[in-house]
Amino acid sequence: MADVLNLYLDDSGTRNPDRNPADALPSHGHDWFGIGGIMLREVDEEVFRTDHAALYTKWQPFGMEKPLHSAEIRSQNKGFRWMRGCSPEQLAEFYNDVGRLAAHPRLTAIACVIDRPGYNKRYLAKYSGNRWLLCKTAFSIVVERAVKYARKLGCRLRVNVERSDKIVDALLLSYYNQLRGNGPPFDGDTSARYSPLAAQVLAETLYEFQTKNKTSPPMQIADICLWPICLGGYKPDNKSYVALQTARTLVDCNVLPEEITTCGIKYSCWDLQGPARLGDPDISEP
Repeated sequence: MADVLNLYLDDSGTRNPDRNPADALPSHGHDWFGIGGIMLREVDEEVFRTDHAALYTKWQPFGMEKPLHSAEIRSQNKGFRWMRGCSPEQLAEFYNDVGRLAAHPRLTAIACVIDRPGYNKRYLAKYSGNRWLLCKTAFSIVVERAVKYARKLGCRLRVNVERSDKIVDALLLSYYNQLRGNGPPFDGDTSARYSPLAAQVLAETLYEFQTKNKTSPPMQIADICLWPICLGGYKPDNKSYVALQTARTLVDCNVLPEEITTCGIKYSCWDLQGPARLGDPDISEP
């Protein structure tokens, strides 16, 4: 049996390059689209799922029944409205418990986050009405980087995405098949600095594509990890992002410093964010 690394992917933000002017920006004021989550070796899943189940056993008497969901936990709403009845000490304990699960020693977090204004600054005039959906760029980058990490571990890679509607699920599957069949979709000359993998290497490493419900414990933690990674691109001092750094959960902490550009978390089109998170040179879409 192949040694398999499972990649669990969630998304954050709107995948269309143009944001609807009628939609207000989130309260944090940043406009991103991100795809990312966690990588977990198949042989380690049982240990992780046991620890996830223990979290539910502990907090079910307080009202915890729904799958972990970052936005609902932060707002203490919907499936996590029960948190409003907890004392400050209980809330702190719950946040710590969730944080420990997100920083589980058996998992590694990875993502690609695109700044929408920076993306449009770079591509709007160049490609006009022919810009890709942001999920094509983000998915292609994060899966290829996860393949590189899997190969470092001597594993094949199974890609698990959170189940959406039929259109989105089919889109992601088409991106997966394109990677297996043709390699990364970016311009070969401008993306050379990222050491893109050949289609043959991707095909021999990519093991399977699956969709998963939010009831999947690893998929829940993919959601929990993705939000601080996205926000951390703008605010590196964000408490949850720093906690993932300190625990060495981020893939950047588990590759050589010189490999971060080609294997680490990708903050794309960060041109407008200043020198702290300077965007990479144009890699061109088609």
